[in-house]
Amino acid sequence: MPRAGLDRAAVVDLALAVVDDGGPTGFADLTLAAVAARAGVAVPSLYKHVAGLPALRRDVALVCIEQYGDALRSVRRVHSGTDLVPAMARAIRDLARRSPGRYQAVQGAAWVHDPDAHAVREASIRVVDEIADAVTALGVPDDRRIDAVRAVRAAVHGFVVLELDGGFGMPDDVDASFDFLVAGLVGGLERLSVS
Repeated sequence: MPRAGLDRAAVVDLALAVVDDGGPTGFADLTLAAVAARAGVAVPSLYKHVAGLPALRRDVALVCIEQYGDALRSVRRVHSGTDLVPAMARAIRDLARRSPGRYQAVQGAAWVHDPDAHAVREASIRVVDEIADAVTALGVPDDRRIDAVRAVRAAVHGFVVLELDGGFGMPDDVDASFDFLVAGLVGGLERLSVS
């Protein structure tokens, strides 16, 4: 018999807590055993609520991607035009620093070939569309929009991963370095609009 109060949503919440406690590798290290231990049940009891680890990972990723998208949409309520890309970059970095395991769940392309990950793919597309709208506001031509979105994602993600891994050991201000990166990225994208 399932534990009282344990249902699919509760299992996903417990899995998110495992991801949060695991830091930058929280999503990669997510196991049914860890969730079951947190729930106080045996692993087979979880199968009453989720169809195994792949299904649970999809559910967790979907929550994380939706939160990521919400963060970008909240930026759009406050910023516009050329301020969008820098504000989104800061929001992404803040999210990653606050919840590195959830940030990790947003990354990667494992869902592309997973026939059961339709909702995850749709949520991911909405996130990319948010970034695409931001680079469009910089005047990036339509034929370079995909390149620009990839550049923004790669630059911000690279910085964030290095920062989370402790890769910036020099005493210089890391915030200033991030601002420098974003300013250079925005300047380069703005130059595309006049070329």
